[in-house]
Amino acid sequence: MNSLKKPLHLFEGFGVELEYMIVQRDGLQVLPITDKLIYEEVGEYLSDVDFGEIAWSNELVLHVVELKTQEPAKGLVGLQEKFQEHVQKINGMLTKHNAMLMPTGAHPLMNPDTDTKLWPHEHNAVYEAYNRIFDCRGHGWSNLQSTHLNLPFADDEEFAKLHAAIRLLLPIIPAISASTPILDGKVSGLQDTRLEVYRHNQDKIPAIAGKIVPEAVFSKQEYEEQILQKIYNDIAPYDPEETLQEEFLNSRGAIARFTRNAIEIRIIDIQESPVADIAVLQAIVAVLQALVAGRWIPVADLKSWHEDELATMLLEVIHKGQEAVITNHDYVRCFGYDCSGNCTAGELWNYLVQELLVLDDEPEIAHAINIIVSRGNLSARILEATGANPTEEKIKEVYRQLAACLQEGGVFLPDEPC
Repeated sequence: MNSLKKPLHLFEGFGVELEYMIVQRDGLQVLPITDKLIYEEVGEYLSDVDFGEIAWSNELVLHVVELKTQEPAKGLVGLQEKFQEHVQKINGMLTKHNAMLMPTGAHPLMNPDTDTKLWPHEHNAVYEAYNRIFDCRGHGWSNLQSTHLNLPFADDEEFAKLHAAIRLLLPIIPAISASTPILDGKVSGLQDTRLEVYRHNQDKIPAIAGKIVPEAVFSKQEYEEQILQKIYNDIAPYDPEETLQEEFLNSRGAIARFTRNAIEIRIIDIQESPVADIAVLQAIVAVLQALVAGRWIPVADLKSWHEDELATMLLEVIHKGQEAVITNHDYVRCFGYDCSGNCTAGELWNYLVQELLVLDDEPEIAHAINIIVSRGNLSARILEATGANPTEEKIKEVYRQLAACLQEGGVFLPDEPC
């Protein structure tokens, strides 16, 4: 979101980023050829390739390619078709390398110690600095593909409303977005293993990621003083050239990007196809719009939640996904849900989708979100397909099915083709 243009107001634009891993078509080995892919398209090793509405971008490692909206989209409707077009274009180009894109937030069989190769071209200094300080040969660096959603704000007042709403929603987002139940060839026991490794990847400097749920700060000045400056101070001894002392260093689950007047939500695992990603984003945006509008409780009340309370719920959802029990009745009431006793994150999402989403003109999106709330998030459906103790071959079989869903633009169900 370009800081030189007039700032957009709340929900007037949407920046979406989808990260995919490049793997060998049959054996699913990680293939570090993103630079080759970009070179073959434009004849240069560029970090960004602009195709109009959609752009391709490199990431930290050579086996990941990011597809993103070049400018903020006016709406989420129809974005899945634009992303799908580029997925199929890239898969076509990768055919000669016996390669393809693979979805989900983590490769289930990757060995990061041997498979990690950093992007060596444009903007490499940032990646080298990260590698020098943290050693990027780890799942929390080289094996975590996510969907990022950027939402604009025009001024401090709008930032306060949006940040308050996002903070409140963050703990239950993984209930619908988790797609990473397997790591190192084993069922991890967590619905969102990507988030678990992500929240620990910079333990050396705890201020960088904090509690993942951001602190209760609601102005640019407060944010810079209480979050960003602390991060910059703590990393300074490791980063004398100040290569990393920018807003992107902040690794909370949602980060303020004041340089482009947006909040970037980073807590979302990527799904099996763009239609599923956009379905998840539409659900998230619908809830945020309702919270910002004060549909259930005043916005002022949203601001009162401490990050420790929210982080405790987030950890439960990381572990159990939609089965996570929410025992805090005050939290549930923030969404207007009246449940007798405790309720699960899945029950809350089912209510929110029924209450807020009207998708009569978007049957594909409606199908995708209905599958997620009725059959489970992608992690649950993957485990349904693999079983609790899968062999390596069974894992490969299921993830080849997921790659087929990505190519076809379908929604994964264990007992049906995409």
